[in-house]
Amino acid sequence: MKWTAADVELYQKEKDYIDTALIPLIPITMDDGAKTAASGGEFVQLVAGELERQLKGRVFLFPPFSYFLSESRQSLVERLTDWTSLLMEQGMKYVFYVTCDREWKGKETAISDRLWLVPAVPLENMDESYKYELIRDQTSGLLRFFISQWS
Repeated sequence: MKWTAADVELYQKEKDYIDTALIPLIPITMDDGAKTAASGGEFVQLVAGELERQLKGRVFLFPPFSYFLSESRQSLVERLTDWTSLLMEQGMKYVFYVTCDREWKGKETAISDRLWLVPAVPLENMDESYKYELIRDQTSGLLRFFISQWS
């Protein structure tokens, strides 16, 4: 399920079966690393979208949590912790995050055990079949991560 009117309506009817929230974390910068951040964010959204497609009816894909790389990591962790609490109060048993930003794995935080890191892959000149293979590989790893957390 995605953050669309039709899927939200379906979620409201079937929320007993949809217990997992997935939120892409998308870094933004306008500095020299802007192209890398944009490529990584694009890849994150493709992987998250593919996982949602495979687990439709169990996973709700929320809009990306976008942030500037210059923002305080502590304030971002606090906001995400609030998001997690809110979603769990609303009935989500699991809340996971997916990102290409390695800074999230640099320190133990309240969301570390809910975070999946994908590589920041430059997709713009990549052959479509290789791009899909990369997406499929990352989605497979993320799916195994979900299953291990659900057990």
